Amino acid sequence: MAERLEVHYTPKHGSWLTIAEIELSVLQSQCLNRRIPDMATMKRETPAWATDRNNRKNKTDLQFSTSDARIKLKHLYPSL
Repeated sequence: MAERLEVHYTPKHGSWLTIAEIELSVLQSQCLNRRIPDMATMKRETPAWATDRNNRKNKTDLQFSTSDARIKLKHLYPSL
């Protein structure tokens, strides 16, 4: 089993990861919060949810700026 395991490094503090997690959470709560009977329904409803969300122009407001990150996460940034 351990031989089949592939480990991929994913930064924990990346803003893109935070946005992806937020979007998946919203998808879960708004679209996938019930039993979906079959894959055809899933393939039809998930893009419909994404289209509706994009049309509403929902935005994610991250209040952790790059300059704040450089101060708080100083150990992650190399000294130049």
